[in-house]
Amino acid sequence: MTPIADHDALKAALAARPAVLVLYGGRACGVCQAIKPRLAAMLADEFPHLEALYVDCQGEATALCAQRRIFSLPVVELWFQGQLFDTFVRAFSLAEVRRAIQRPYAALFFANGSP
Repeated sequence: MTPIADHDALKAALAARPAVLVLYGGRACGVCQAIKPRLAAMLADEFPHLEALYVDCQGEATALCAQRRIFSLPVVELWFQGQLFDTFVRAFSLAEVRRAIQRPYAALFFANGSP
């Protein structure tokens, strides 16, 4: 996952990629640290065209998290073509995230029959 620490970098990353998952987490958040590698593995195995970003809300990205009104962790945002598609906060499963990604991902990357 690519670390993002400020608003301009996040905005640029969202504009540059057609599909982005943003994980807002923290070093002291046990759940965040547990799901981070599992999310990364799921994306690498099942959704290789989806860019993964990590925002450390308990470190260098505290101001960015406050700007985005992220006050509880973890938070996962799914972005497709620069638009926020879905958000998962605190209690969610990786299966829920997977289901939310599948349809728009397939439409975006396999609509023409090729990845």
